[in-house]
Amino acid sequence: AGDIGVGAREIGFMFGMYKKLNNTFTGVLTGKGASWGGSLIRPEATGYGTVYFAENMLKTKGDSFKGKTVVISGSGNVAQYAAEKAIELGAKVVTLSDSGGYIYDEEGIDIEKLAFVMTLKNKSRGRISEYTQKYPSAQYFQGQRPWAVKCDIALPCATQNELSGDQAKTLINNGCMCVSEGANMPSTPEAMHTFQKAGILFAPGKASNAGGVATSGLEMSQNSLRLSWTRKEVDEKLQDIMEDIHDSCVQYGKNEDGTIDYVKGANIAGFVKVADAMLAQGVV
Repeated sequence: AGDIGVGAREIGFMFGMYKKLNNTFTGVLTGKGASWGGSLIRPEATGYGTVYFAENMLKTKGDSFKGKTVVISGSGNVAQYAAEKAIELGAKVVTLSDSGGYIYDEEGIDIEKLAFVMTLKNKSRGRISEYTQKYPSAQYFQGQRPWAVKCDIALPCATQNELSGDQAKTLINNGCMCVSEGANMPSTPEAMHTFQKAGILFAPGKASNAGGVATSGLEMSQNSLRLSWTRKEVDEKLQDIMEDIHDSCVQYGKNEDGTIDYVKGANIAGFVKVADAMLAQGVV
């Protein structure tokens, strides 16, 4: 599957060489183009899944994305589609970022503005600072990350260790109630402990960003079956998968006082799944 700096183009080059060397067409790589074995929703899956997981967490509090202010870091694949889904669910997304800094749009980044960002990043390969040239009412903060912006929900979707302990405290003090990791380990250990100690909803990436690898599995299934599912079919399966992952985290992460430690839940759920498989297959 793709990752930072590895998109459909790079997957295509590798898949083409694989076929040339092996003379076979199998689902060995995922993130392929839709016209040559890829799956619909695969590009969106990690971002969508991150939001679906957060939505499930909010439901445990009788809440939702509707009317919430959302801060997102990053402006690549995960951030773009996390923003798209959050907007679709009725939230107001106010930030996006790249390695140079972040933009803050108090009016909210709507679908039209997000389409500009997608063109800027995916085709023009530009910098997020150019957003303020197109939309002058927005502000650009060079060399900074968006965690000082007041929000209800934070979605770190950029890179590893981008959210420190002090920044976690700032988010909490500014009223943030939910953090769902879209990137791999974007919160430092100190930040994770800070979120857990504060008792806010915090989803570790091993659970909340699993939608990408899960949909890679769905792509491989389609390749094996020689089928191509519709967007609706894949999206529904993705929602079900994220709900199942959330339920597993709740099962193993529920504390005696009724609160849910999603870090503990994700760790134990993952361990139990592997341990059960090892025992069943006679490994131990």
